Amino acid sequence: MARAMFEYTKIVLQKVSFNSELFCIELEKALKRLLPFEVEELTIWIKQYTANKPELYVCLNLIK
Repeated sequence: MARAMFEYTKIVLQKVSFNSELFCIELEKALKRLLPFEVEELTIWIKQYTANKPELYVCLNLIK
């Protein structure tokens, strides 16, 4: 079940990435929902996903 939530979170973040405010809101929700090791995986994924999306860099402050 937990793995499904992680994959679902990635899908949601991809779908809302057009808006940095929505992306930050969904990221906050994910950080509350996911297990600690999933948060670490999500951090890695987000850094890779936002590498060419400078408008989303603001949200990286949430995961530090």
